[in-house]
Amino acid sequence: MKNNLLITSLIAATCLALQPVDAQAQNGRNPFVPYSEVGLGLGTASYYGEIAGYRKPLKSTFLMMRWSAGAMYTRHFTPRLAARASFTWARIAGDDYTYNRKDLNSGIVQYARNLHFRNDLKEFALSGIYQFVPDGRNPNYRAKLTPYVFLGIAAVAHSPEARTPVGFGTTPDDTEQRWVKLQPLGTEGQGQNGVKPYSLVTLAIPVGFGVKYRLNDRFGLAGEIGFRYTTSDYLDDAGGAYPDPTILKDDLARVMSDRRLEPTAARKGGDRVAELQKYLNTNDPMGVLASDPAYSTRGADGVFNDGYMTISFQVHYVLTPRIKCPPIK
Repeated sequence: MKNNLLITSLIAATCLALQPVDAQAQNGRNPFVPYSEVGLGLGTASYYGEIAGYRKPLKSTFLMMRWSAGAMYTRHFTPRLAARASFTWARIAGDDYTYNRKDLNSGIVQYARNLHFRNDLKEFALSGIYQFVPDGRNPNYRAKLTPYVFLGIAAVAHSPEARTPVGFGTTPDDTEQRWVKLQPLGTEGQGQNGVKPYSLVTLAIPVGFGVKYRLNDRFGLAGEIGFRYTTSDYLDDAGGAYPDPTILKDDLARVMSDRRLEPTAARKGGDRVAELQKYLNTNDPMGVLASDPAYSTRGADGVFNDGYMTISFQVHYVLTPRIKCPPIK
């Protein structure tokens, strides 16, 4: 009996809580009916950090653009304000050779560094959305075209990888290049002498804008650009100085830490020696790279953290609002 009374009380309380919204919706004081939608998106991802600088945003955005995919749930609370929970899987990548080989005058230090990486990011985000064009009284009266902005917070799981040099296999006869995870190697001495390994989970601040297009009462399309500034400087595994190679855990860690003296591009395999000979005006460019302090920079050492941007094209489906409790008279 007590359970039945409790259930009845909860139902009555729920109806009373919904009553102001419904009553106002019907009498015109607040005609908006909250609703939800789900969506799927595909698009691109770009990285910004030590290997693709913030100072050249167009080049960093488009030169090594990779893919992204996502799913989202959005709840519209008012004609203009909504909240969104989303999951995004994005791949980012960077390569000193690709980024700088056509502009050695401004990128010779990075070209000489010869680092590269790829990183698959798994992002869960909660964001608030503001629509510049308000919705109508229910989802059937959505505007045909709705620009919007968003801001939120996200948790991002990641693990940067890079390719081993040619001939650095697991056996003497194994010459295949392999993608290996970099964080366990401690390429900047992490895990040695009290230096903590960097975390494989980071926070990010998603911010961006988009435009929604209403196809019909249930379906819509959207295009969106979103930037994330993270709390990590190691999406690319490069954040500080070259370590003393003797403290690194093994030969693989040493070779993945310092790629300056490799004659070929670490990722693509292109020849570097001829360009370095020409630019440095020497027959022994590797000797210069090994001895000249100008080429001893590995990371920016905390000047800016890493970030990434996604461009996505989405399909949205509006969930039919549930039947509300009738107004109490």
